[in-house]
Amino acid sequence: MGSKGKLLLAFVVSLCSTVQLEAQLQMGFYSSTCPLAELIVQQEVMKALQSNIGLAPGLVRMHFHDCFVRGCDGSVLINSTDNNQAERDSRANNPSLRGFEVIDSAKTRLEALCPGVVSCADILAFAARDSVSMTGGMTYRVPAGRRDGRTSLATEASANLPPPTFDVDQLTQRFANKGLTQDEMVTLSGAHTIGRSHCTSFSNRLYNFNSTTASDPTLDSTYASQLTQSCPQGSNDPTLVVPMDPSTPYTMDTNYYSNILANKVLFTSDQTLITNSSTAASVRMNAMNRMLWRNKFAAAMVKMGQIEVLTGSDGEIRKVCSVVN
Repeated sequence: MGSKGKLLLAFVVSLCSTVQLEAQLQMGFYSSTCPLAELIVQQEVMKALQSNIGLAPGLVRMHFHDCFVRGCDGSVLINSTDNNQAERDSRANNPSLRGFEVIDSAKTRLEALCPGVVSCADILAFAARDSVSMTGGMTYRVPAGRRDGRTSLATEASANLPPPTFDVDQLTQRFANKGLTQDEMVTLSGAHTIGRSHCTSFSNRLYNFNSTTASDPTLDSTYASQLTQSCPQGSNDPTLVVPMDPSTPYTMDTNYYSNILANKVLFTSDQTLITNSSTAASVRMNAMNRMLWRNKFAAAMVKMGQIEVLTGSDGEIRKVCSVVN
């Protein structure tokens, strides 16, 4: 077989693998085994958000942090033990992740109704979707059938999750490693339109930025001054937080992209999106067309939710989401 033939065969094998992966997850996966599964998750998310709307961005972020480490296998939910520091306790996740109790509540109800049927990984995917919908974003159908992993390592979280200091090339590569395009990276970054950030995640842009300037010159000076009031220099207080989008902190809208264009975003990884012509074009397009972004975001969430999933007889269905069977 010639080189062209080998390349064609490799492409076909790769394409078939991708199709097979997507086919392993199914819409309405629990329709016969646990018909109320998605409704129960939705009810638990709604109950939680009614008392604390801040859990919505937490659940969306948790799904993202789960999928980027070992795929969407619920490994981010596993507790650390005396012999192992799990993902949830890595520097990339602790203390920023929240909403574990929502997943646990849904799992408790589902185990009572359909024991050993609904995976924690699927519960997390459903909860993220419901959080997007309940904060004004696009609702979308989630294919299910994920099974739960049995391994969770803090070191893998740090190695796979993009930190807020990344530039556009580093972000593009990190997302490409997970099979996501640059435009999908920009689209998914729009989740930063809701939620909050700890001061420690961006204080490097406010103080002693370099030898010639105190704050990052790409950060709007008035906004930087406001942020210093909330985030005093030298403080490592983990309770100090500010909203990602001050105007509509709990609404899934396109203000995030408008804020990038106005140099009023918290992270270097957000501001960097206008330093590249392709990503800058995506930012401007999303800023102008909320419906376009919402549709793209829903599609990107579905695609992200299929990263390296365990299906069939792989993995397990955890009885308790924080502990392997």
